[in-house]
Amino acid sequence: MIPLYTAAQSRELDRLAIEQEGIAGYTLMKRAAACTFHHLMSKWPECKRVVVFCGVGNNGGDGYIIAQLAHASGLQVEVYQLGDIQKQKGDALTARTDMQAEGLQIKSYVVGSLFDADIIIDAMLGTGLERDVKDLWSSAIQAINLSSAKVVAVDIPSGLHADTGCQLGEAVVADITVTFIGRKQGLFTADGKACCGEIIFDSLGIPISLYDQINSDTRLLSNSLSSPLLKPRNANSYKGQHGHVLIVGGAKGMNGAVTMAAIAALRSGCGLVSVATHPTHAMSINLTQPEIMSHGVETGNDLNHLIESADVIILGPGLGQSAWANDLFQTVIKTEKPLILDADGLNLLASDPIQKSTWIFTPHPGEAGRLLNSSASEIQKDRFRAIKKIQEKYTGTCVLKGAGTLIYDGGEIRVCPAGNPGMASAGMGDVLSGVLGGIIAQAVKQSFDLIENVAFGVLLHALAGDAAAKENGEKGLLATDLLPHIRRLINGK
Repeated sequence: MIPLYTAAQSRELDRLAIEQEGIAGYTLMKRAAACTFHHLMSKWPECKRVVVFCGVGNNGGDGYIIAQLAHASGLQVEVYQLGDIQKQKGDALTARTDMQAEGLQIKSYVVGSLFDADIIIDAMLGTGLERDVKDLWSSAIQAINLSSAKVVAVDIPSGLHADTGCQLGEAVVADITVTFIGRKQGLFTADGKACCGEIIFDSLGIPISLYDQINSDTRLLSNSLSSPLLKPRNANSYKGQHGHVLIVGGAKGMNGAVTMAAIAALRSGCGLVSVATHPTHAMSINLTQPEIMSHGVETGNDLNHLIESADVIILGPGLGQSAWANDLFQTVIKTEKPLILDADGLNLLASDPIQKSTWIFTPHPGEAGRLLNSSASEIQKDRFRAIKKIQEKYTGTCVLKGAGTLIYDGGEIRVCPAGNPGMASAGMGDVLSGVLGGIIAQAVKQSFDLIENVAFGVLLHALAGDAAAKENGEKGLLATDLLPHIRRLINGK
């Protein structure tokens, strides 16, 4: 896993490089500019015209040096300035002076400025932004986003909060973001997923030892799967060795959610799946998927023998919030076995909060808002803070779904790098619950490490979504489209 940093931690790494290693700030600035210019030319070698938008801080300083490099390479370069240039100082001032000495002039950006570019460099606002962008800054960002040019963000797209990934009023939507020294956590979740494009990281040559001095509690998962569950099974294995999942849900007329969760659990490799659902449609589940052991249950008491035989329970898909649903809910939450709560399982919990270390929550922002007596919009303003508050209130392990899904059990926050907008469709959460149930059920039978296997399940689901989208596009992607890819991936293919 790769450490992610807050803006303050990134600035501390920068300070350590300067003060402990004796690397001049201007040297780091030149390395950042050279790195950015190298990547933009590697990606778009046919580029002829570059427009650079600069602020007055060090982010703007990077932009000035990029403009110099582009000019020296024979490209047509225009530099637009925002902010009070009279307040400029330090390395940024040095960079501007050096750029102007090469004959490049600065144009003050005004609303309606016209520019013709193959590539736009966004070097306006860095990682220190805390307020909504307004006025001229907002206008410049809108102009960049309306342009047909490719956009390169220097360190972070202007207008994006480095810690939360929340767009502050307006934010640049980049094709690539070249970020330096420390990967900022906000680039990988919330609006960061929409604004950054491809993220390219460069340490700018600072020693690895400096990173040991900064304690980051946030990690980016690898984009490839790694787990003992990927190994081929022993030739003499049998279904009881691969775990038994019980799924509780499916109110009257709501059998689809439990069916998708059950199939996903089976496709994830678990040996047995039972469904406890409303009697009116229990038999129809067997008709569509005969491998599922479907049971009609009238009351919570009907669940006791099913809970006893299961290794993992999933509670909530299609459950509803009726008296029947609440009766089942009250029975299931007494178990000490691993318990995955989703959908109405979360909504019922929100109305009567309790704590249990063995459960796994999988809320989307709306459900997370209800868990915290808040709103989806408040959750999205700071997903890192929200997941910590949920885990503190309920304990257990929380999976906060969305762009850049977060996973947290009270230790480190883990960020999933995979997934795509096509997965914002009905049933995706049910499939995720089934995948998690199937993975954890198998892990219970082996070396059980809950957080590692939750993270593995989240990544497996996200990569399956990406593979399905690659086949036929994101729009129209169905939850069930993931199932063959889940099977392929769990077999290490």
